[in-house]
Amino acid sequence: MRDRRERFVALAEARTDKALNAIRLLGNLSNRANYEYTDADVTQIMKALDGELKLLKAKFAEASSGRQNTFKLKK
Repeated sequence: MRDRRERFVALAEARTDKALNAIRLLGNLSNRANYEYTDADVTQIMKALDGELKLLKAKFAEASSGRQNTFKLKK
């Protein structure tokens, strides 16, 4: 059991560090002296990141709840 925890911690720390660094590097692209971009470009980047973060949160919420999401009709 301890090995699984240790593997999780090691991978979570390494992958989170990589993700944070990649986000910082994206932030560097905001320098208009070096790069040309549109508001639409920024919106696409933000939507992509928001979407993946939302999926990540859902995966952890589903795993911690012990059950899968149930079907519900939209009102």
